[in-house]
This record gives sequence, structure tokens and C-alpha cells, in this order.
Amino acid sequence: MRKKQTYAVFGLGRYGMAVAKELVENGMEVIAMDANPRIVNDAVAVLPVCKCADVTDQEVFSQLGISNVDVVIIAMASRLEASVMAVTLCKEAGVKTVIAKCANEMHQKILNRVGADKVVFPEHESGIRLAKNLLSSGFIDMISLSKEVSMITLDVREEWVGKNLIELNLRKKYSVNVVAIRKGEQVSVNINPEQPLDREMKLIVIANTAKLSKLV
Repeated sequence: MRKKQTYAVFGLGRYGMAVAKELVENGMEVIAMDANPRIVNDAVAVLPVCKCADVTDQEVFSQLGISNVDVVIIAMASRLEASVMAVTLCKEAGVKTVIAKCANEMHQKILNRVGADKVVFPEHESGIRLAKNLLSSGFIDMISLSKEVSMITLDVREEWVGKNLIELNLRKKYSVNVVAIRKGEQVSVNINPEQPLDREMKLIVIANTAKLSKLV
């Protein structure tokens, strides 16, 4: 069984709050932080671990134990300088995955350059969707088509390499239907079920949301 990941969310505006709340409601361990005491006081009711802290202060940062967190979500798009400092401190602390919210493409380039592993535009990806993708470990992307059905993009696993879809029988084993295969920029919906899979491929599948745990 995979180790349950731990998360930290910096900035509890609407986006950060949505991410933190979704993660907490799904049983994840989350440290939520904001520099505004009023926001923290309001958030305590729904977020068990909520601290008032300036995550750009190196001394304060070192006291928060962020080096023990697996994923940090930096949701301070309106404060580029603060976001850059937070990304830098996270990477220096050894955080494996740092996700930063940005305001525009220029900010995206800057945040990528200082080490962010993923940069999201809030208008393109809601906080809830980001949290769902994080919860669905191993998925590249997940989009809810309805309450019951999701479309997921996932990597070809090591044990699938060299095998074809007939051999793998993913429908029976994982309750998913492969609807397309992506390799680089090319997406094929005319799938040859006898074609061996390779590491460069991504599978686009339709799945019953309630059964996604089979894929984790």
C-alpha cells in the first residue's frame, strides 16, 4: 500500500481554501497557512491544522516542518514576490512537489524557473479539480464528466510496458475503458488492441469515479 501523502497549502483565499478543504474531506493530512489572522480564524472551523504564518520568512519557514511535507500548494497568485520566495524555500527544504498558482503567463515562466514543479492558472483549473488530481495519485489529469463518471489520463505503468490492451484486460481488472492513446502531441482514438504499450504513451480512459481506488 502506498504511503499517504502529506500536504501544505500556503494562502487561504478562495482557491487555496478549496484545495485544502477537498484534501481534508478526503482524509488527507494538511497543514494550511495564511499570513492574515482573520482568514486563519475563519478557516480553523473546517481545517484541523491551520496556522497564521508568513511563509516568506526563512526563520518562520524552518519552524513549520515543511521539509517533512510531500506536496506544497502555493496559492498566492496576487503576490508574485511571496510566491517566488515560497517556491525557493520549499525546494531548499527538499519538498518533492511544489505546485504554484499564477496570475499570468509571465508569472508562470518565473515560477517554473525558480523550481515550481507545476504552475496552475486558477481560471483554467479549479482548486477542487487540483485536489482531486492530487488525491488520484498516479493520474496525470482527471476531469469529472458527471457525478459518477470521470475521464482520466494516466501513465503506462512499468508492468504494462510491452503488453497490449487485450493482455492487460484493463476493463475487467480496473473497471476502465481506454478511449484514446496519446504519444507526444499525437492522440489516437483508433486504438489497435494488439499494439504493445511503451513508456512514452499516455492512456486516456473513462472510469466509474467510485472505482478509481482500483487504479491507485
